[in-house]
Amino acid sequence: MIGKYARLVVLAHSVFALPFALWGFAVGVREALPSDWPRRLAWVIVAVVSARTAAMAFNRWADRQLDARNPRTAMREIPRGEVRPREALALTGFAAGVFVLAAWQLAPICGWLAPVALLVLLGYSYTKRFTALSHYVLGLALGLAPVGAYLAVTERFSLPVVGIGLAVLLWVGGFDTLYALQDEAFDRAEGLYSLPARVGEAAARRMAFLSHLAAIALLAAVGAMLYSERGRWLYAVGWLAFALFVLRQHGVSRDKSRIDRAFFTHNGLASVVFGAFAIAALWVK
Repeated sequence: MIGKYARLVVLAHSVFALPFALWGFAVGVREALPSDWPRRLAWVIVAVVSARTAAMAFNRWADRQLDARNPRTAMREIPRGEVRPREALALTGFAAGVFVLAAWQLAPICGWLAPVALLVLLGYSYTKRFTALSHYVLGLALGLAPVGAYLAVTERFSLPVVGIGLAVLLWVGGFDTLYALQDEAFDRAEGLYSLPARVGEAAARRMAFLSHLAAIALLAAVGAMLYSERGRWLYAVGWLAFALFVLRQHGVSRDKSRIDRAFFTHNGLASVVFGAFAIAALWVK
């Protein structure tokens, strides 16, 4: 039972947002060092996982008819009958409720902003019906994670952490554009607004590449703002690994049959490795 819902929401893909959320949380802890930081950390993890679960379950529900018509997605859990649509919608509601609870457990500002976050997270599923920037709305949804985790500790905004969120937005928008190359013909036939369907493969690839260059540059600027001179060396190792993994996927994705591998392996490694170095570098004096 639990396994089919985990497959429905592709639980393993939480690896994309979680390291950045933990980084934002660690930046806040370094600044504020609340005595109850372990409790807050637990609720941050609950918030990130539940928010993503709600978003993915709702996406699968909203796209169930499109998924059934698309040969690439026809074997997803709802089209093949493993999960009923109302189950996906119920999971959305349950996960959204857990997210709101977690937000209020963290800080009042997080609780008040939780509906705004849910609007972005759930609204993304419909954006491909009217805008080619839907990939970047997904990026915004994931980019909220480090900002929210920082707010959970400090209850204020910070320019470097907003920079982290913007970098995540550009990184995710870029790799989701590459992922959409698999469905270019289907999206065009269905009248959907993916970038590949609207501007063509070559232009979409250029936009994804420029987005990734901008994300890498933003993270370099964040490093200069957040770290001591000694800490920057350790941060630079993670930053370089992130850049290599992210840019490497552009070459791998030239073969469209390998896009799934590029999407998960390269971006998953980029997030985990970079997050580990970025967090460790915060404590280098």
